[in-house]
Amino acid sequence: MCQNCQSEDLMQHAINLSIEKMQAGFGGPFGAIIVKDGEIIAEGFNQVTSSNDPTAHAEVTAIREACKKLDTFDLNGCEIYTSCEPCPMCLSAIYWARLDKIYYANTRQDAADIGFDDDFLYREIPKPLEKRLIPCEQVGHEAGIRAFKLWQDKPDKIHY
Repeated sequence: MCQNCQSEDLMQHAINLSIEKMQAGFGGPFGAIIVKDGEIIAEGFNQVTSSNDPTAHAEVTAIREACKKLDTFDLNGCEIYTSCEPCPMCLSAIYWARLDKIYYANTRQDAADIGFDDDFLYREIPKPLEKRLIPCEQVGHEAGIRAFKLWQDKPDKIHY
């Protein structure tokens, strides 16, 4: 039996989703599915332009659907199949959701070749704050730290 067959079938599902939803006008050619115990529990596709939401990438929408379906913010035990290597935002969301593994089809260079160039974000992240393209300025630290101290002392907080 082919051990990669199921992975290839699952990836094909994500790719087909990306094509179907792109052709239907939802957004760019990106699809993602989340799998638990070999079963698809959630699907996501790019909806940036159709929902006017710059965070509505395929991986993020799939994570939102999976969390809602499983009634949890922790997707440990799940894997994501995505039609393209995740951008920095999606990669962060995948880590925050605690997914076990990422499978991807296209690379970030493949995405750049069709006009989706996330490379500038990869270059921007390690820069010191004062060197980033969008200016950053700390304001209200003393007031803001109060909320953190209240969280730190909150006896019934849910750790995540």
